[in-house]
Amino acid sequence: MSSYTPMMQQYLAIKEKHPDSILFFRLGDFYEMFFQDAQTASKEIDLTLTARDAGKGNRVPMAGVPHHAAENYIAKLIDKGYTVAICDQVEDPKEAKGVVRREVTRIITPGTILDPGLLRDNENNYLCAVVIVEDQIGIAAMDISTGFFTCTQTTRSDSMESMESELARLNPAEILIPSSQEDRLRPHLQKKDGSWCRITLWHDSYFSKDRAFPLLEKHFPDSVEEYSLIGENQGAAQAAAAVYFYVLDTQKNSLCHITDLEFYETASYMVLDANARRNLELTQTIRDRKKKGSLLWILDRTKTAMGSRLLRNWIEQPLCNANDITQRLDGVEELVNNSLLRSDLQTALSQIFDLERLVGRSACGQANARDLYALASSLHCIPAIQSLLVDTESALLNFWGQQLDGCLELAQQIHLALVEEPPLALKDGGLIRSGYDSQVDRLREAATHGKAWLNQYEADERSRTGIKNLKIGYNRVFGYYLTVTNSYSHLVPSDYQRKQTLTNAERYTTKQLLEYESEILGAEDRLKTMEYDIFCEMRDQANAKAKNILADAETLACIDALCSLADAAVRNRYTRPAINAGMDIRIESGRHPVVEQMLPPGEFVSNDTYIQRDAHPILLLTGPNMAGKSTYMRQTALIVLMAQLGSFVPADYAEIGLVDRIFTRVGAQDDLASGQSTFMVEMNEMAYILQYATPQSLLLLDEVGRGTSTFDGLSIAWAITEHIHNHSQLQCRTLFATHYHELTDLEEILTGVKNYSIAVREIGEQVIFLHKIIEGGADRSYGIQVARLAGIPAPVLTRAKELLFKLEERDEITLKKTRKQSSDEYKHAQIGFFDSESHPVLDELRKVHIEGTTPLEALQLLMEWQRRLVDEGRSQP
Repeated sequence: MSSYTPMMQQYLAIKEKHPDSILFFRLGDFYEMFFQDAQTASKEIDLTLTARDAGKGNRVPMAGVPHHAAENYIAKLIDKGYTVAICDQVEDPKEAKGVVRREVTRIITPGTILDPGLLRDNENNYLCAVVIVEDQIGIAAMDISTGFFTCTQTTRSDSMESMESELARLNPAEILIPSSQEDRLRPHLQKKDGSWCRITLWHDSYFSKDRAFPLLEKHFPDSVEEYSLIGENQGAAQAAAAVYFYVLDTQKNSLCHITDLEFYETASYMVLDANARRNLELTQTIRDRKKKGSLLWILDRTKTAMGSRLLRNWIEQPLCNANDITQRLDGVEELVNNSLLRSDLQTALSQIFDLERLVGRSACGQANARDLYALASSLHCIPAIQSLLVDTESALLNFWGQQLDGCLELAQQIHLALVEEPPLALKDGGLIRSGYDSQVDRLREAATHGKAWLNQYEADERSRTGIKNLKIGYNRVFGYYLTVTNSYSHLVPSDYQRKQTLTNAERYTTKQLLEYESEILGAEDRLKTMEYDIFCEMRDQANAKAKNILADAETLACIDALCSLADAAVRNRYTRPAINAGMDIRIESGRHPVVEQMLPPGEFVSNDTYIQRDAHPILLLTGPNMAGKSTYMRQTALIVLMAQLGSFVPADYAEIGLVDRIFTRVGAQDDLASGQSTFMVEMNEMAYILQYATPQSLLLLDEVGRGTSTFDGLSIAWAITEHIHNHSQLQCRTLFATHYHELTDLEEILTGVKNYSIAVREIGEQVIFLHKIIEGGADRSYGIQVARLAGIPAPVLTRAKELLFKLEERDEITLKKTRKQSSDEYKHAQIGFFDSESHPVLDELRKVHIEGTTPLEALQLLMEWQRRLVDEGRSQP
């Protein structure tokens, strides 16, 4: 290393401590990268690769970006999975002896982003940690940009599944796991939609209770006591400590805005796994992953970034407590009925900036003067919102009005100190208002007077010397100087002292110019330093009030989210749902909240839904493709979800029995990465549902069994329906859409099954879908008619009709035999689901130890049994 220059030796010493990061090394107005970092950056973010003399003939690769534009380049590197270490100058170059001292001031990873240009306003950016502690899994999540910090732990019965559901909800940018648990955890951390998530291995010691508990007791003593984080919730505590250690390590500051650590029970909220979130299109569409076309797109009429993030969280985490839901609904109802109050609140909220992220940047030393001014302007809006909520009737709105603080003294102080439109640069002056500080005013006057003198001195010298184009200039090397072109060199007075020779001119100084230079430059430098110091004092005052401001931000977000729900309810003609203690679901004239907005006004066909938990919990829905079965099922689930998040719903009337989980088995595709076919994916999802659904769950099953042969699929669909109906740990509310019309016979066999179908009108060879749900089952799928609508050639359609007739004639004999079987006979066929009596085939299969099989294995055995029966010439499915 001795062969390198002192500056390059400094770089290499710092890089050695951060081998896994791309080092942005500050040199003047640029961040430079060297060696492999330069080559990587050049390739990944399209920078020009150059070289630098590093001493004794060594030339090393170099690439750089302007410091004022670094944010955009860092964003690209983070998106590509890299970590960036920011290395800044930490001493004044004027006072440095030798190489200016530099240190890494911040490490930027996907989960520790603070720069507004790298974040989405309406989404949290979570850094999560996951740790296995005995038979539980601790999960913690922090959004460093907002100060939000929370933790939980899974139940013993379904730890991995609960973890996956929570991570699907949080959608973290980065997940920390202990190095020793990588093999156990990594297979469960891949996002279901295939998108990339950074997994960071973090030393086991940061997860250990020996380090975790002292840290939490020091920084979050109230949370430790309230949530028993050192008692029964140790898994959550150890995950939370790992997150906090990691953020301290990467951000290099005190994190004064991380003031609270909340613990939550997953049982307090509706559980939605990744499949349900995707299929219901809660926050983005399946096709293009855009907000437009999702439930969030319909409901989000918020006025603040804070409110938009909170509303997203409400949608992704509906409530399961009837009292909490009712309180939200009371607030929405008051805002629906009082349009003037809603309008005034939204007008006031629209003037508020993102307080959470402003506080986050300030606490981490990243805020500029404009950020502080925006924070103060937002705080000034709070009294108006308080006054609007004084006489509100709903408990939530009234409570939130009382909770608001405002921190008006801080807001007034910042507005008095800072100019209305401060510059972005903090150390170039121009931040502080005239009249705020007497010393600043004196220095500013000296600097201003000095510039006026320079202008006058330039005019006087032109007159005295006769040099008409004489000019006063300045640069950092030579200070102030007088420039005289060569054509006027014969007029230069004897008291001019030469400073620099140029191609066409000479630069001079004088005794008077040197005196004023000292006065002017001294005043300007002291003024800039003093203004920066005052700004830092203001920022420290804001940081001291971080907890109060964040509490106000949370309250304002709640008000904004509630106003948004009310606004959506008024615009879209929603009604207040009733939340009952039972488990019945009754919806009159329900509508799909998104689809109806995509259609011209009045075209959407509304439908009723009535699921009686104790009478007929399973609604079997048959009918043709394209007729609206999937829309009907999804709208039912969305109405339930909207009701439980505290929203009004698209229906004339809705009474909702609380749902603990919504499961969806809708569509499927190959999972080639894990070697699973479409049908295997479908069966895996179905096995998961049968294992974890409860009597309080809501199931949406669409075309189960269609990925295999007809009799295989029919057997599976039939057995699953019976299992849901008869199993005491299930018997949950179910919407089952199918093209297996044979399943409609179950209504006569199972008391809890009720048939519904999509109304269709036939006119000759044409079919018109009426999109209306009616009682009774359908006996046709109209597949050929749908093919005609899609434009399949006429010869193909004619031949298809001929084949259909022959196949239906052949299968009718088989199906008649099938329909004669009793419910008890089918129970015998449900291998692995029920304790069955003796059956020849079942007895044979029991010889291979099928007891205790998983639901998926049971389904596979059932399929094998059906195949064997067919091979033997028996036609039972």
